[in-house]
Amino acid sequence: MQELTFESLQGKVSDKEWQLRVDLAACYRLVADLGWDDLIYTHLSARLEGTDEYLVNPFGLAFDEVCASNLVKVDLQGNILDDTAYVINPAGFTIHSAIHEVRPDAHCVIHLHTKETTVIATQQQGLLPYSQYSMFSLASLSYHDYEGLAVDAEEKRRLQNDLADTNHMLLVNHGGLTVGATVGDAFMRFFDLQRACEIQVMLQSTGQSATLVPQAILDNIKKQQSVVNIGQSGGQKIWPAMLRKAYKLDPGFML
Repeated sequence: MQELTFESLQGKVSDKEWQLRVDLAACYRLVADLGWDDLIYTHLSARLEGTDEYLVNPFGLAFDEVCASNLVKVDLQGNILDDTAYVINPAGFTIHSAIHEVRPDAHCVIHLHTKETTVIATQQQGLLPYSQYSMFSLASLSYHDYEGLAVDAEEKRRLQNDLADTNHMLLVNHGGLTVGATVGDAFMRFFDLQRACEIQVMLQSTGQSATLVPQAILDNIKKQQSVVNIGQSGGQKIWPAMLRKAYKLDPGFML
C-alpha cells in the first residue's frame, strides 16, 4: 500500500494562508463524513485573499486524506505553484478557475456530485419551494446545462454567465455548486442546498401533494436571515463548531 508523503507547510507559509489551508482541509473532511464525496472526484477550492491563486485538492487522494499541507496551490492558468509531487484534476481546474476569475467575492467554491442535487438539477422544474431550506437557496440560485466533462475551456464563459452573481447553482445532469466569501459560507450554503434537495426527493417519493412556501415569504427571507445571524453570515456563525467537529473526527487534517 502506497503511503502518503508530504512536507508540513506550517510555519513556511503566511499565517493567513495556513488558516485558509486548515479551513479548507476541514471542509474536505466534513464533506467526506457527510457522505457527499465522490471517491477522488469533485472539488472544493479557496482563493488566497488579494491574489489570483487558489488551493484545491491533490488529484488521487480521497477527501478524508486531504490535509492542510497537501492541498495544492495553483494560479488561474492551472500552473501548480507549490513544490509538490501532486497534480490537479483538469475538470476541477475548469470549473473553479472560471468562478475565481470573475467572482472576487467567491473566495471558496464547493462543487459536488451528490445524488440529491443531481436528481433535482435534472428535473425540469428544478428546485421548488417545499421547505425552509429551499428558501435559502432559491433566493440566489442559477442553473447550468450539461456539456459533458468539464474540460473544455470554452465552457468557462457559459458557466460564468450562468452563475452571474448567484451563490447557489444546480448543474443539470451533474450536481450542485455553492460559493462564499469564506469556507464556512460556501459550506453552509451547500448544506442548505443539499438538505433542500433531499427533502424535495423525499416529498416526491410519497406521491402526495405538497404545500409550497408562498412567494411573499420567499421574498422576505434575506431580512429574516440578518436578524437570526446577528451581524454575521450563517456560515461564519457555524464554522467554529464545524472546525471542532472536524477535529473530533480526525485532527490529522491540521497537518
